[in-house]
Amino acid sequence: MPTHTMRAVRLHAHGGPEVLQYDEVPLPEPGPGEVLVRVHAVGVNPPDRYLRGGLTTMPGEGESSVSLPVIPGTDVSGVVEAVASNVDSLSVGDEVFGLLRFPSFHGSAYAEYVAAPAADLARKPAGIDHVHAAAMPMAALTAWQFLIDVGHDHPSPFQPARHRPTPLDADTAVLINGAAGGVGHFALQLAKWKGAHVTAVASGTHESFLRALGADQFIDYTKSRPEELVHDIDLVLDTVGGPNSKRFLRTLRRGGSHFPVFPGDFDEAETAKLGVTVSIAQVRSNGAQLAELGRLLDAGTIRVAIDSTFKLADARAAHERAARGHIQGKIVLTVA
Repeated sequence: MPTHTMRAVRLHAHGGPEVLQYDEVPLPEPGPGEVLVRVHAVGVNPPDRYLRGGLTTMPGEGESSVSLPVIPGTDVSGVVEAVASNVDSLSVGDEVFGLLRFPSFHGSAYAEYVAAPAADLARKPAGIDHVHAAAMPMAALTAWQFLIDVGHDHPSPFQPARHRPTPLDADTAVLINGAAGGVGHFALQLAKWKGAHVTAVASGTHESFLRALGADQFIDYTKSRPEELVHDIDLVLDTVGGPNSKRFLRTLRRGGSHFPVFPGDFDEAETAKLGVTVSIAQVRSNGAQLAELGRLLDAGTIRVAIDSTFKLADARAAHERAARGHIQGKIVLTVA
């Protein structure tokens, strides 16, 4: 067993990447239903940056339960070091990966060890290294829960209706905006796995990467407007979302759906007139779904793209890389 302290990255204040500090902290102890994971790699995700910047309340939460200093991060890959007495699904020595305690800011993944709910973990595919496994959980589960299966009945903080994925097959035309990023590159591959025709929107530097992942059509948004080029789409997945997301409504056929990963600004009268559905899911930890994704990964049906890796102690540089944008795949922290 490890000593009673470990190294972790913590925020003592909110702000820019410079507030990320590499500290010595007490080793966590797994509670009921949890295991202690010796972390080998950590995925960097937008909520890590939101927390650093001062967002401490998840959508749907009444009030913040975050107190400083806090260890950010949710995506890990590592090895089980200890197991709570009531956990029988995992054993010491198992290689695992997972999205921890999401939606919440209590993942505490930027660390050498983390106490992780066993239900949030899946066994890491043997043929995939820890860096690629850590890059998967949040991004791949977001793509899966938007496109394939929500997998839970929790009410959404974004809308009264339950999010319902559009059935995908050879007759489905899908447009993915921000296709080269973490969620986008998984969504493209999952849509292709189901047989859909996929139009990928990204900057021109990503064209060969996205065509290699199976994109049928590519649009460089720096040169042309997808909403002027594409029509009769069944489903838009907009991984960028936000206020400009509504421009994609005009690419849809009547009966089509628009899924913004980040809430946008939509006029219900306009969407009703167009005869389209706008729907958003909130990604949640799900070990069973990750196991399914792991099988697709192991079979080579989908693959993980790594934009860059940084040592855990260099989390600041990783966040600076994220802020520069135009990311191809995922940024990952490695733990020695």
